[in-house]
Amino acid sequence: MSACRRRTVLLAALWFLAGGESAAQPQPIVERVDVARVIIDVRVVDDDGRPIRGLEPDDFEVRIDDEPVRVESAFWVGDDPGNDASDGALARENLRSTEIAGFLEPADRGQLIVFVVQKSLVHSRALGLLRVMMFSDRLLAGITPADRVAVVSFDSHLKIWVDFTDDLDRVETVLAEEIMFGRPPVLEPDGEPSLLARLSQDEGRRTWEIQEAMQLLGEALEPLPGAKSVVLIGYGFGDLRVVLGMVGSRLDDRYDEARAALEAARASVFTLDVTQADYHTFEHGLQMVAEDTGGFFVRTYQRPPRRALERVANAIAGRYVLFTERPDVEPGEYPIEVDVADVDGTVLARSTYVAR
Repeated sequence: MSACRRRTVLLAALWFLAGGESAAQPQPIVERVDVARVIIDVRVVDDDGRPIRGLEPDDFEVRIDDEPVRVESAFWVGDDPGNDASDGALARENLRSTEIAGFLEPADRGQLIVFVVQKSLVHSRALGLLRVMMFSDRLLAGITPADRVAVVSFDSHLKIWVDFTDDLDRVETVLAEEIMFGRPPVLEPDGEPSLLARLSQDEGRRTWEIQEAMQLLGEALEPLPGAKSVVLIGYGFGDLRVVLGMVGSRLDDRYDEARAALEAARASVFTLDVTQADYHTFEHGLQMVAEDTGGFFVRTYQRPPRRALERVANAIAGRYVLFTERPDVEPGEYPIEVDVADVDGTVLARSTYVAR
């Protein structure tokens, strides 16, 4: 007999022995245990973006609002050539046993990946994007048959090219050829998981700002279980401003709404800057969305594009899912810090925790 069942039986016996008029009208006894935990998706990678595996809960140090919180468990989710295939299934079963609706890892597939291609006719951007798209197959190198991939683009408005699919040949053709020179096909939702079921092509045609497009993408991904990877290939965003004679960019409330939607969806954004320049005004937007959501920013101008793409492909291959105790804080938004002790690597995690 389980401990929970024994406690229920003992409570029932005590109630019965108490007697009284209420004994003639027995009421059901309900024992309820509420367990509140925080879920944090974390990547620990080397300089080439390759995941550092084999970490345990005690290896992680997590602070929320500058206060340490206990890491109760840490599960690796992703492809691991060094382990038996059953290990991945065991990790997913452990995650499903937590019974936290909306955050569970899917039982019948791998991760969800969305490629977002930001197009421009400006020469330095268009040339850089063409160079990157020549090596787009490198982005697909680590994707497994269990993963599902979608492709969208943004120029004057949001365009949806491919709903979630395991047809990587189709994805490669769209990235390398069609997205640069063609038009998106008419698509309809076809089963789950589906991006189109929550973000239609008509809605995309009415979306004229990249920040709004990222917000809608986050909102469409949020109901789908598990963490997601978003790869943004583009030149960035922000509002131009001049301070002390220097030109820069500023992120406004539209960005804050996009960031909040992406974080709620457990979507980590990896950004590939295609602009052919050592520095430019709009790269700040790419840097911030990557830092805030647990991804990273890579320039494709300062290194061969294929190396930048391989670094991203390595990073999206897997992640840790941490379950921590919930901090005792008032409703609001609080900073998250995640570190790993005695490991030579970069730790990637979202930047905020929202207490409801």
